[in-house]
Amino acid sequence: MGDMSNSDFYAKNQRNEENHAAGFGCSLMELRSLMELRGTEAVVKLQEDYGGVEGLCKRLKTSPTEGLAGAQTDLDKRKELYGANLIPPKKPKTFLQLVWEALQDVTLIILEIAALISLGLSFYHPPGEKGGGESCGMAAGGVEDEGEADAGWIEGAAILLSVVCVVLVTAFNDWSKEKQFRGLQSRIEQEQKFQVVRGSQVIQLPVADIVVGDIAQIKYGDLLPADGVLIQGNDLKIDESSLTGESDHVKKSADKDPMLLSGTHVMEGSGRMVVTAVGVNSQTGIIFTLLGAGAEEEEKKEKKGGAVEDGHQNTDCSHPPFHPIATIATDGAAGINAPGSASLINGKMQDGNMESNQIKVKKQDGAAAMEMQPLKSAEGGEADEKERKRVSVPKKEKSVLQGKLTKLAVQIGKAGLLMSAITVIILVLFFAIDNFVMQKRPWLPECTPIYIQYFVKFFIIGVTVLVVAVPEGLPLAVTISLAYSVKKMMKDNNLVRHLDACETMGNATAICSDKTGTLTTNRMTAVQCYVGDVHYKEIPDPGSLPPKSLELLVNAISINSAYTTKILPPDKEGGLPKQVGNKTECGLLGLVLDLKRDYQPIRNQIPEEKLYKVYTFNSVRKSMSTVIKLPDGSFRMYSKGASEIVLKKCSHILNEVGEQRVFRPRDKDEMVKKVIEPMACDGLRTICVGYRDFPADPEPNWDDENNILNDLTAICVVGIEDPVRPEVPDAIQKCQRAGITVRMVTGDNINTARAIAIKCGIIHPGEDFLCIDGKEFNRRIRNEKGEVEQERIDKVWPKLRVLARSSPTDKHTLVKGIIDSTMVDQRQVVAVTGDGTNDGPALKKADVGFAMGIAGTDVAKEASDIILTDDNFSSIVKAVMWGRNVYDSISKFLQFQLTVNVVAVIVAFTGACITQDSPLKAVQMLWVNLIMDTFASLALATEPPTESLLKRKPYGRNKPLISSTMTKNILGHGVYQLVIIFTLLFVGEQIFDIDSGRNAPLHSPPSEHYTIIFNTFVMMQLFNEINARKIHGERNVFDGIFRNPIFCSIVFGTFAVQIVIVQFGGKPFSCQPLDLEKWMWCVFLGLGELVWGQVIATIPNARLRFLRRAGQLTQKDELPEEDVNEENEEIDHAERELRRGQILWFRGLNRIQTQIEVVNTFKSGTSFQGAGALRRQSSTTSQTQDVTNVSSPSHVSLSNALSSPTSTTAATAPPTTGQC
Repeated sequence: MGDMSNSDFYAKNQRNEENHAAGFGCSLMELRSLMELRGTEAVVKLQEDYGGVEGLCKRLKTSPTEGLAGAQTDLDKRKELYGANLIPPKKPKTFLQLVWEALQDVTLIILEIAALISLGLSFYHPPGEKGGGESCGMAAGGVEDEGEADAGWIEGAAILLSVVCVVLVTAFNDWSKEKQFRGLQSRIEQEQKFQVVRGSQVIQLPVADIVVGDIAQIKYGDLLPADGVLIQGNDLKIDESSLTGESDHVKKSADKDPMLLSGTHVMEGSGRMVVTAVGVNSQTGIIFTLLGAGAEEEEKKEKKGGAVEDGHQNTDCSHPPFHPIATIATDGAAGINAPGSASLINGKMQDGNMESNQIKVKKQDGAAAMEMQPLKSAEGGEADEKERKRVSVPKKEKSVLQGKLTKLAVQIGKAGLLMSAITVIILVLFFAIDNFVMQKRPWLPECTPIYIQYFVKFFIIGVTVLVVAVPEGLPLAVTISLAYSVKKMMKDNNLVRHLDACETMGNATAICSDKTGTLTTNRMTAVQCYVGDVHYKEIPDPGSLPPKSLELLVNAISINSAYTTKILPPDKEGGLPKQVGNKTECGLLGLVLDLKRDYQPIRNQIPEEKLYKVYTFNSVRKSMSTVIKLPDGSFRMYSKGASEIVLKKCSHILNEVGEQRVFRPRDKDEMVKKVIEPMACDGLRTICVGYRDFPADPEPNWDDENNILNDLTAICVVGIEDPVRPEVPDAIQKCQRAGITVRMVTGDNINTARAIAIKCGIIHPGEDFLCIDGKEFNRRIRNEKGEVEQERIDKVWPKLRVLARSSPTDKHTLVKGIIDSTMVDQRQVVAVTGDGTNDGPALKKADVGFAMGIAGTDVAKEASDIILTDDNFSSIVKAVMWGRNVYDSISKFLQFQLTVNVVAVIVAFTGACITQDSPLKAVQMLWVNLIMDTFASLALATEPPTESLLKRKPYGRNKPLISSTMTKNILGHGVYQLVIIFTLLFVGEQIFDIDSGRNAPLHSPPSEHYTIIFNTFVMMQLFNEINARKIHGERNVFDGIFRNPIFCSIVFGTFAVQIVIVQFGGKPFSCQPLDLEKWMWCVFLGLGELVWGQVIATIPNARLRFLRRAGQLTQKDELPEEDVNEENEEIDHAERELRRGQILWFRGLNRIQTQIEVVNTFKSGTSFQGAGALRRQSSTTSQTQDVTNVSSPSHVSLSNALSSPTSTTAATAPPTTGQC
């Protein structure tokens, strides 16, 4: 099916129309036209033609509750009739196309032309040449003997041959790269599964296996894999911007707008739909088909006149490997059109649109929406504009490495061009002056071809200098290194979606991580609860609880949770039960089971269809509520959510016998202090469960959320534990050692977050850090008008380690603030982890976005660069290691490449100027070029990473690509090689007692002299390649060499080929076979490189001042003391305006605090003024506290002050600093 073009699909469909869908009640075309309707039109059409959704299900022979039976014959029949859920791929580029692309290289074209001219002239024998030979200027070397006249074509042919080699190697690299990406793509596809009901069992099915008639369960964060009609939905909101460009979320309900389209995202709620169109017949597929048609229409017309049918131009869909529609896009960085993605208007995952729809995530929050405006990218434009820009703009700015390399390559290229031009000019002038001025020869017409032949030879030498100077191996090295790393990173649980993310990760300076699932195991278990005025430290015996409360609790948890959340028996004996669905809900369901009750019978009694109204969880509500109709017609609403949020809405609470009693603000404060804070300090997540009864008459207005979700009765508070992953503290320590700051950004309560952060090692008691919640964060970073100010963010982020109760906007603001900050010298490179749909904007904004492979929603994966297939923080550390390794591999390659470049160019240039002939011939240069570009890039770019990479700080964006150690190595080895080569060039014939090869006439046979120079040059490169393995001045260059088999095989392979070239290369390679003694000398001089490398390593960099790059010395020191105080003062004024009332409340605490501080000050013998300053600051400290934060600074400063008598600094640490 892979290459089947859409026209075949349609042809097949047309045939099927006749027999009216072979026993199904609706044909493909009927379903297609149905899916083109929207809103009420669709509802009316469904009712009139099909008798509603139930009627449609009947016709499609499926049950709305039990799904398809799942018999293979039935599935195959459906696939044949309605198509499979795949979009046929665009054919990959053939090898020949890649060859043609490789031939477009400018330097290669110049070489080809030169070679062709050289070939043509070598066959041209002008009349009377023999006679006029003498008069044509023998000064510049006689014309060759008769025998060699025939060999003149060899040089041209050899250049052409080497060009062919280079082209084939490049094309093969591209081809294998594309193949790798297709492999990666298909792996991503196989991993994408969707929940489908078959035979009344909910199963996870690969997206490609979904057929028309399947009943799919959809939930928050899903990317819809096919078109369908909604059967039943709860509070369902869909983001259809990928198809319509409208960024508002569309409300879907079975009675108003039941049409669900593939490629759209579920932003809220849940539901079930019947699948009505898959693959090329879905709305997305149709768009793809049109896109493919647009792109290839012209070619096809020329070939066979477009096959037009059904009003669509159906040609191969422009789309790599075959394709379940909803697939994760892989960036075009890999040299292929980004394989198909979800938002299909724009061959690549359409970044801009995805962003613009996220803008509305928090519509209620005006400021937030305003804040997120900058997310809109130019791509949010009109659809036709997008179709023009099929090859989409790349994601984010150029990666650090690409930027630096491009700059470097351009500089080297310019220098090379200049050198080659000068070389040619000098050669031509020298020849002309020597012949026509010094020896006063006339220009004879019959001599013209000979002169031209000389000029062509000069031109070829010039071009060769250019070819050697331009490091065309650089892009190759980068690609190989990245592709290799990406392949290996798969084994380390990192699925890389955008190639450059891998290398950017090596420069990361900050990681903003989620807590749940990344730092913790995401296995929630309820360990404490507060029911009927008693705080149970472990789960109580059901007998000890008031029966009424127990009944309410079990019902509230069973009904008010997604019915897709279940606890299944363990996979293997003795294992833990399997948690499916939302993990927090699993923890609560686990509580029900621990109380010896079962949730399933209750759910069977009130199935999902009977739920009257559901307010699903979202980042604004932070709670979930479900309304059911009781038998007497009245309504009951169960609610659960973050304890401080739900408790604020409670006006009653159940007492020890299960009766309601009034719950006053005073009681709330006590509850917070006595129950919630202690739970949170144990690192537990606290969830409050409540309910409310409504009368049957008058029916409440369910849309008036504020009044409905109020006046609740609290049933209980549950403390849920999510243990820290055992390997996380170690991983975080590695990050901190590697100079990466880890920050935790979580939606959890501040005490829970702080407790977990201490367990992970993100914060260490006694350090100077900030733990604040979203409210306080916003208060600090926004001005009076509520706008975010960069300088305010700059005061917060450097010390911030934990941001709790944060909204998605806060996460995005923080990431943007850190990235845009100009406070520190280096621009910060930020990585972000996220799993929820609401993390989309932050993942997009970050330099590298990590999505969770297991817990992550499709939307998060879509916005990310790397997917962690095991959801584990320690995999991020591996990504950092690989990223740094890529950077180092490129540096190794550069160090090697530039040494060769410098030497080869200088040798060719000076040789040409002094001896009118380059000591290294064009073909030899091309061979050297092949060694140093292609092979070296393979050898050095595939070095495996080592732990030592994590022991250094990240390179910044502004650090020069070539460090001072590398410059030292390049210049040092360059000097050695030049000395050897010039010695050989000018006195080599005396040393070895052979004929001199200098000033040889045109087309003269190759000399032993020049062969020795060429051979020694290659030997030095080979041994220098081993030196290049280390770039930080390490002594042992052989360290770990056998861990890299590719490197070893390339070095030995090159050596073998070199022997063949020298001994049997003959005329084409301008080589004369050498005897053993001369070979030994060449190898010996090459080995000298290793010894010389040790000499260079002993020279300290400090001695070589001139190597320092400007701009490395301007490091800003930390802010002076005054600034810090000013910051506190500022907060103080803002505070007074905000919280007059609270100041009185705090005064009592302040006094005790100040007194202790004064005592401490005396103890440590500081002057009294210090204490005054302390008092002033401590009042600031206390006022900065938000009462609702309940993170009582008084305890903090007290505990600090008491713990260390001399620690005046600890006592005045910034707000909410220190231990819990």
